[in-house]
Formats: sequence, C-alpha cells, structure tokens
Amino acid sequence: MEERDFGRTGARVSRLGFGAMRLPILKADDKAPRSTITGIEESASLIRHAIEHGITFVDSAPSYCYSESETAVGLAIRGRPRDRLYLSTKFPLENACGRCLRLRLELSLRKMGTDYLDFYHFWGLSWEGYLGRATNENGPLAAARKAKEEGLIRHLSFSCHDSPENCRRLIDTGEFESMLVQYNLLDRQYAECLQHAHEAGLGTAVMGPVGGGRLGAPSEVISRATGRPRTVETALRFVLANPNVDVVLSGMQSSQMVDENVATVERDDPLSEEELARIDRLAEENRRLLDLPCTGCRYCVPCPQGVAIPEIFQFYQWHEAFDLKEPARKHYQGLDRGWHEQKKPVTECIECRECEAKCPQKISIVEKLKEAHAALSSDGKA
Repeated sequence: MEERDFGRTGARVSRLGFGAMRLPILKADDKAPRSTITGIEESASLIRHAIEHGITFVDSAPSYCYSESETAVGLAIRGRPRDRLYLSTKFPLENACGRCLRLRLELSLRKMGTDYLDFYHFWGLSWEGYLGRATNENGPLAAARKAKEEGLIRHLSFSCHDSPENCRRLIDTGEFESMLVQYNLLDRQYAECLQHAHEAGLGTAVMGPVGGGRLGAPSEVISRATGRPRTVETALRFVLANPNVDVVLSGMQSSQMVDENVATVERDDPLSEEELARIDRLAEENRRLLDLPCTGCRYCVPCPQGVAIPEIFQFYQWHEAFDLKEPARKHYQGLDRGWHEQKKPVTECIECRECEAKCPQKISIVEKLKEAHAALSSDGKA
C-alpha cells in the first residue's frame, strides 16, 4: 500500500482510508430497540481485514451506523499498536458549548478504546458556523485547543460542505491541520480548495470518491472516454490521480470491496494525463450538448419554494451525460419523497423566475428544470 505524508502533521498515511460509515451494522427498523442492533463484531472484523491489508487511516463519527461505528472501530483496533494507525472522528457543531465538545470527545475516546485521537474534525463546518458558534469564548474551538494541549487530540481538523469560497476561508484561519471534503469524477467543486489546502500544508482527505455509490453503477460513456471497463475503478483512480489528495476514504461494506479497492490503489498504472483530459472534455462536451452551462455557483438559490436547482441540474447531467440513469433517478425521486427537508423537486416550482434573474450564465432555468423533471421523474413525463 502506497503511503503519503499527510500535510505537515508528521503522519504518513495509506492512500486508501477506511470510511466507517457504511459498515454492515443492522437494525430491524428505526423504531426497534437498541438491543436489535447486529453486525458490530462483523464490522470490527472487516476493519481488521482492511488494516491487515495496509490501510492505516480509519475515519468514523458518533452517529454513524446507529451510533455504533466508533464501537466497531474500538473492537477492531483493540491490542494493536497505535504508532502506525491513525484514527479520525468528528464533533457536530450543534451549539456553542465547549463543555459539549469535551463530553462528546471523551465518549468517542471511550467507545474507540483509545487514549487519543489523531484527527478530530469539526463536522460539516461552515464559515457561518465557525464565526457564530465555534469561536465563542469558552466555546468548542477553545475546548478543542485545550484537549489538544492535554494530548487527547493530536490534530484539529474540519470537514466541509460549504461553498468552495468559504471552505478556503476556513483553511486560511490557520486553526486546522487537515481537511476532509467530497471530491469525485462527478463533483469537483473543491478541486481548488484541495490545492490551496495542500499548498498551505494541511493534510487532505477526500470522502465520496465514488459519489456515494453513484459511480458504482456502470457507465458506458465513462468507459468509452477512459478505455477502462469498470466505472468504480476509474472513479477511485481519478481521485488518486490528484496530487493534492493525500488519502481517499472509501466506505467499504465487505472484505471483497476492501480487496478490490486495495488492488486498485496498488496498481502502478494510474490514469494518464490523456485519460484525465478525455474526462474533462467529456464533462464539457456534455454540458454543451445539454445546453446547460451550469457551473454550480449556487447564485440561483435559495429558491423561495425550496426547489433544489443546482442539485437537480447535477442529477440531470448524471442521467443524460454520464449514462448514470438509475442513480440519478433515485436521487431525484428522493427529493419528492422528502429525503431532504429543505430541498424540493421541480413540481414545487411556481415559475417566479427569481433564479433566472440571479444566474450569471443566463440559463433559462425554469425550462431546463422542466426538461430535467421529464427525464428524472418515475413516469418520464413532465
């Protein structure tokens, strides 16, 4: 397994990391008692299998897998030396309470069975959250600094879903030593942030390398562009080809997935410059074919009705341009089923056209939303 310096943290991590979010931990249903949760031992065995195959970076969070992901990680590392094993978990910035961070940190340490965490993330940190909650006097950031002084945390980190501009602001605070963002063949909005973080000496970790499973589905379009038959392998190798990415986190659910991903990382024929250029041309050509020059700037939102305009356009591009029809329809129909409380489908549009007035690309958004709905809705009709 290839390893890389994780920024200036002093850690040298495996290129492939284990994202402990999709472990085979099961529960009868959300209303069932906690006693019905199963699969913790099996998940620990899976993580051990990954470690034995060279993976040295394991990332978890308090609420993953019915709040048992950290427990599984703790079982997996029990008795193992920590000098070459790097553990990461997260703090949800739900309020401005420094005491809350301390209590959550101590609980994570207890569940993971360790005296310290290598990387402790401010989870889903936004610029607004940083200014409004994290930096309050005696707030979470002060508590995290104190925990670091005590040796409970080795490095302060953050994960981010905010705009690239605000992500860059978080990097420039100088408070953090590593960063975790989503980056994949379909979603490259943080590419410049990864470069900026890398140049600033932060360790850079990427989540969602196969787009949350979307690139697990075969795409003839992507295969033709790269000449490589397996889309999921192409997706992983695309992220690995970025010199500004130190570690790629994959949510692996079986030993077979571990073995396949390890084999992909260990191959010595990364995507070539020509293959990467073909992927770039594919994305640009397909935007032109759809007559949809959306750059994802998000100036069109918020929509007064809550229509998820940038997301819908993204699903539309997956469907039409990349031949990822099933994942695109599934995610779009999730909007209609209320999976995302604040994000609504096209059927909520009242054609006020406020979005069109704000769009720097002058896209006829209302008409394009109708086209997207026709393609993505279950009956295929507008």
